[in-house]
Amino acid sequence: MSDANRTHIGDGAVRAAGGMWLLGLVGAAVVLLGMGGSQVEHVLRYERTAVVEAGEYWRLLTAHLVHLSGRHMALNLAGLLVIAVLFPRQYSPAAWLGIGLASAAVIDIGFLWNDPELAWYVGLSGVLHGALAAGAVAWWRTQSKLFAFLLSALLAGKLTWEQWFGTSSMAGEIPVVVDAHLYGAVGGLIAGLGVEFARRLWPGKARPL
Repeated sequence: MSDANRTHIGDGAVRAAGGMWLLGLVGAAVVLLGMGGSQVEHVLRYERTAVVEAGEYWRLLTAHLVHLSGRHMALNLAGLLVIAVLFPRQYSPAAWLGIGLASAAVIDIGFLWNDPELAWYVGLSGVLHGALAAGAVAWWRTQSKLFAFLLSALLAGKLTWEQWFGTSSMAGEIPVVVDAHLYGAVGGLIAGLGVEFARRLWPGKARPL
């Protein structure tokens, strides 16, 4: 095995380990905040009036970490595990953090700009859709074109279905804001393309991404 191949494999292992730590920290934060119950959820969730009129801007970030119920939280933690399984080596922790923040930012901007009637929101699902979109971008480079196409088509089909017909029965009694999924996917797509652009613009320096 050449030194270049060893370096590539080593970089992949570092990305995988770091990415798992980051996802683990996010999952732990979600669980810890969930233990606070509805009182913590009310303080941290996105509320349009609290953000716009009272300047409680932390809600734009913390809203994505709190959930309505244990079932709601469990569904999103399962989604986080899916991300870890599908994309173990695609991005570094720094890149994943940027993807998550970009997804959250686009969701928040979408709510404030395009959904003035939305009074409140909680949940990680929008950011998870952003991670899926970024993962699909990476798969076009790292996996077979068939797998990349199938993932991209499934995600695009799900988002289209939700915009036209609403959510699936899996959501149960949990109110789902489908626009969050769309906005999150757009944010993740932009961030994923940004990482790929950086890789090509600075191929030597961008390897850790």
